[in-house]
Amino acid sequence: FLPMLDCGFEVTACDVSPAMVEVARSKAGDRARLLVADMRELPDLGEFDLVWTVNDPINYLAGIDEVEATLRGMRRNLAPAGIVILDLASLASVRSFVAEEGVVEKGERRFAWRGRGSAEEVTPGASGEARFEAVGEAGTAHLHRFRHFPEEEMRAAIEASGLRCLGIFSEREGGLCPGADEETHTQAVYFCRG
Repeated sequence: FLPMLDCGFEVTACDVSPAMVEVARSKAGDRARLLVADMRELPDLGEFDLVWTVNDPINYLAGIDEVEATLRGMRRNLAPAGIVILDLASLASVRSFVAEEGVVEKGERRFAWRGRGSAEEVTPGASGEARFEAVGEAGTAHLHRFRHFPEEEMRAAIEASGLRCLGIFSEREGGLCPGADEETHTQAVYFCRG
């Protein structure tokens, strides 16, 4: 959300992890309202023109009931003409998350992940796991559980929450394309309104 602050937006942001909220606070200072909150039990925080999930948080939810609870909380916090944007990992992304291994360097730190499954196991709606750790840093390993949510399930959850789906786009190489191509694009991006 830092680029949004730099453009003059007022930002309220939350994460379930107190440690991640502190990381955000160290970068944003007092320019944003930051709090620890579980998106499945999102408190009433105000009326916002934009409610946006960033970096696949929906994919970390265990089931469609948790998605619906999350969307109802977002709906409660939406201004009358506001927009909800949801980004979800596509089927292709979940397959790669579960089946591949890799290392990413950020500054002087290296982060490794190792999928704990095979791409063939990941069908629409399937879950998978990967182990992440900061290389050479004891105690940093943790397990990520990730779930794919097919378009039909997401559309039903959006409707059940009182939102209306305005359109779905796919992300590829940083750009958005109309429609959701789960097999080749990395993200499905849903635009919704109350």
